[in-house]
Parts: sequence; structure tokens; C-alpha cells
Amino acid sequence: MNNVFIQVYLAQPGGFCAGVARAIEIVERALEKYAPPVYVRHEIVHNKYVVDSLKNKGAIFVEDLSEVPPLAVTVFSAHGVARTVEEEAAARGLQVLNATCPLVTKVHNQGKRYISKGRALILVGHAGHPEVEGTMGQIPGAVLLVQNVDDVAALTLAKETPVAYVTQTTLSVDDTKDIIAALQARFSDIQGPDIRDICYATQNRQSAVRDLSKLVDVILVVGAANSSNSNRLREIGTEAGVASYLIGDGSELNPNWLNGAKTVGITAGGSAPEVLVDDVIEALRWIGPVTVSVLPGREENIEFRLPAELAAG
Repeated sequence: MNNVFIQVYLAQPGGFCAGVARAIEIVERALEKYAPPVYVRHEIVHNKYVVDSLKNKGAIFVEDLSEVPPLAVTVFSAHGVARTVEEEAAARGLQVLNATCPLVTKVHNQGKRYISKGRALILVGHAGHPEVEGTMGQIPGAVLLVQNVDDVAALTLAKETPVAYVTQTTLSVDDTKDIIAALQARFSDIQGPDIRDICYATQNRQSAVRDLSKLVDVILVVGAANSSNSNRLREIGTEAGVASYLIGDGSELNPNWLNGAKTVGITAGGSAPEVLVDDVIEALRWIGPVTVSVLPGREENIEFRLPAELAAG
């Protein structure tokens, strides 16, 4: 430990969004109501600390429903699932609690409406992401995935084709604007969701990191390596010219990252709990004296309802 003084700025908002908080509460309440084990298809959210803490309470995480005993209580993760998964669960008599984020469900419903009106549907998102796989599997028709502007140019649809687009919720307005502009230039008859339908939490956290980057020498993003929104926060810091690192908890802090740094910014992805932010701050205290200032930011007061089976009591 040395005596280098470190000024820490905490970005606001950071950490759990309403969809993640709801999903975790669904698993915890299910464990209380039905007793362990409760099975969860896919990681409930992309954070090892959260998943491990729920495992310790009796949750069993599986990637495939074939691993779940018939009739067992089963939770679908916040990312959403395809219709085929819902059908398989029904066929096996599983008692399903759906923790899909309501904003993801909204995207599913928008896509279904566009398809029902005869439009070709384009999804802006990352291939292989569980939310994208769930969305593509919820839409009763072909869905064309575009990940970048080049993918838009490669689409084989005629310019006059009636098309519509929806976006992965963990992408912000800033992430998608160039792709949407390319789609609007490519097609003469195109519809898409209102800008207000973009996930508020993703946009707020990205805006907060941009503000943070103007104040600090180093940015630490607390989040899991497989968290799409956490990785994007780190990228935004880097794009702003600030050395930025994704860190799971305090044990992953590399003191060399702080060489010459007097100010450190900390933010957290939408699936990272506050306890991990505290852990990173404690790790900084081993390097030197730390003063923490919380930056002003947009308040998030949104809460999503729990499934009816768990809401009472």
C-alpha cells in the first residue's frame, strides 16, 4: 500500500436496472414459495456473483430444458426465450415463471405486429446473444439480423419492400443510430419503434459514462465479461480516450492500471449488484487513500410487476 491519493467518481445511474432486479426477485420468491430446487433456464442475468448467490440458495441453472425434471418449477431468464422453448416447457408440464424483462417482451410484441401487417422484419442486434435468439424465436416469420451498417448494405430486399425494424434492448440510441439511418436510406417504406421505446437503463448508463469520461484518468466498469451492456460501457470510455477496464470485482483490480492516475471513474452494468462496486472501492483503498464522490445523474424509479403467482404477500 502506498500513499497515493485517489479521487473516485461514481457514475449515476449504475448497477441493477428494473428488469434485472425483477428477474432476481422472481427467483428468490420462487425459492421461498416452492422451496428448492428451482430450475432456471440460462443465467438469470449475466453476472457470476448473482448466479452463484442464487445457486447457494437452491437455484439450479440449466442451458436446456431436457435437464429439468418433469413438473418442476422453472424460471425463464430476463433475456427471453423462443416459442419452441415455451412449447417444450408446456409439453413437459413444467411450472413456468417468466422473468423476461418487460422491455424485451415489448420488442417481441412490436415485431409480431409488424409481421402481421405484412412487413419484412429486421432485428438490430448481436448474433448469438440470448435476447436476440429469444426474439427471433418469438416472431412467427422470418427475421433478418443486422449487426452493422455493412449488414444493411448486404440485405437482398428490394428498396420498395415494406420493412420494419426492432432492436436488442441492451443497445442504446447511440449504438443503433447509424444502422437505423442506413436502413432508412436503403428502404423507401420503413417503420420502427419510437425512440422512447429504447431501453431507458442502457441509454442512461451510457450517457453517464460519457459524462464520467470528461472527469477521470481511468474508468473501471464493474460487470461480467459476458455482459453485453457492460462491455459496451467499457468501449464508450475507450472511445472517449480514457483508459477503461471491465472488472468483475475487486480481486481483478490491476494496480498498474492506475499508474499516474489521480482520478478514477466507476460505473456498473445493468446486471452488476452494488456490492461488487463496493468491493472494487475497497480494493482501491489497498492502493491508497480514497475519496468517493457520487455524480449527479438521471434518477430511475421504474419498477416492473412480478408474475401474479409471486406478487401476493
